[in-house]
Amino acid sequence: QVQLVESGGGLVQAGGSLRLSCAASGLTFTSYIMAWFRQTPGKERTFVAAINTGGGTTPYADSVKGRFTVSRDNTKNTVYLQMNSLKPEDTAVYYCAADRFGDASNPSRAEMEYDYWGQGTQVTVSS
Repeated sequence: QVQLVESGGGLVQAGGSLRLSCAASGLTFTSYIMAWFRQTPGKERTFVAAINTGGGTTPYADSVKGRFTVSRDNTKNTVYLQMNSLKPEDTAVYYCAADRFGDASNPSRAEMEYDYWGQGTQVTVSS
């Protein structure tokens, strides 16, 4: 079955960096748009970044643009989220997600478009 397993979360001071990884199995990774979302307690899950199948299109949420970078390694079936200049408001559970039928030229920012989800990894940024 399909599995998405996130790792790399943790506690970091404001201004620091973390790199999240999401290892995918049970699917043809190169056929899927991949994305990162995040969620804080009591709030809806929100879009962070996405990357199309070839890695050439990478939309970002305005709140992370210029600080976060999404990438993928199709030889390792893994997607990454490099997070720099972290702020306390970046504190959240981060989820990766996979979209089989999305538009590679315009990866979706909508949670409902994604078919598979990981279990999430906690990122905590202290001030």
